[in-house]
Amino acid sequence: MAAMNRRQFVASMLASPLARLWAQSGASAKIVKVETIHWPSRDSAVFWPHWVWLRLTTEQGLTAVGETYPRNSVEAEVIHSQFAGMLMKRDPGDIERFWADLYHTLDFQVAGGAEMRVLSAIDLALWDLLGKSLNAPVWRLLGGRSNPRVRLYNTCFPYKYDFRTEPEKIMKEVLESHGVRHIKIWPFDGAAIRNGRQFVTQSDLEEALMPFRKLRDQFGDKIEILVEFHSNWNLTSAIRIAKALEPFKPMWLEDMLLPGNFHQYRELAESTSLPLTIGERMAGKLQFQSLLESGAAKYVMFDVCWCGGVTEARKITAMADSYQLPFAPHTAGGPLLFYASTHVSTAMPNCAIQESCQRFYEHDWPEMLEEPLKPSQGTIAAPAAPGFGMRIKPEVWKHQNAVVRVTAA
Repeated sequence: MAAMNRRQFVASMLASPLARLWAQSGASAKIVKVETIHWPSRDSAVFWPHWVWLRLTTEQGLTAVGETYPRNSVEAEVIHSQFAGMLMKRDPGDIERFWADLYHTLDFQVAGGAEMRVLSAIDLALWDLLGKSLNAPVWRLLGGRSNPRVRLYNTCFPYKYDFRTEPEKIMKEVLESHGVRHIKIWPFDGAAIRNGRQFVTQSDLEEALMPFRKLRDQFGDKIEILVEFHSNWNLTSAIRIAKALEPFKPMWLEDMLLPGNFHQYRELAESTSLPLTIGERMAGKLQFQSLLESGAAKYVMFDVCWCGGVTEARKITAMADSYQLPFAPHTAGGPLLFYASTHVSTAMPNCAIQESCQRFYEHDWPEMLEEPLKPSQGTIAAPAAPGFGMRIKPEVWKHQNAVVRVTAA
């Protein structure tokens, strides 16, 4: 067969399905409007509005959504005062280039805080826009379905029962209604507040262990218990708590110490047989590199609304995979956090499990979303719709108590 000449090669490339989609989609169409929406308090909406949404509109009328939390008015201000103009001057399809340039810009202002959360929201919106431009779900753009269904655990946000006194009722509901067999609780936080996070007494331990006893008494080893600590403890107290928990065999101990002190995390890991989960509050792959090099974590956790969006999350998962470690996304924020995390968990092969909150998918999301995601048999499947597949009810953007701000080209 004769060698293909340049003209034939170009023609064949343009004939490929992806190239045709790209050419027809107008994926590089300019952004002409940047909007934000948030609510001033939990009482200002029928749902729990502890996030800010970013909405992008292109000159062809495509819209895409990003999200971050929890300092909503601050993050909205940063979006409009610092980054909205940049968004309308760049090709929205150049996600990696935009991320790198924006990160190096904000690094001069300290790489973290509101700027990093805003970068995460922008990145999510750009991935949503890319998926909609190409008529493809984000998981497809990330490499396809490594995990067609993703395991879930339930985080016990305030809802029907208090996990400190009635954890067995929460477990029974999510198990029987949704097939979820994993439950996350944080009964040591009260002692941390009382004791200035400096010490834990035997009485504190006995009080905090009650939910574990109730869960094991009723469900035995048919369920898994995960424990959150919100980085409340020093090393000495963390070691004592870990030893007290070992007989109850929790699946993991999450964020016991403040992030960044990885030598102490390594000492904690060596003092207990229980696996440590670390990373929810960390941002950027460089922080996760230090965590992985410490050898302290057995599960790597990140939040796509804080760590740098999907662009950075997929690199963090790949780094964890090179250490043969699983990841488990944090999703205790707004609904796009859950949707975007589900796409990452679906695409990246080393996902162990993902967070979910019964309150959100049973109570809050039906008020604001059309056909929101809901667990089945203890798992979730990412939507096949373009982008992240999250559809916000039109009336949400017109809510009388919503704070809406617009920057237009």
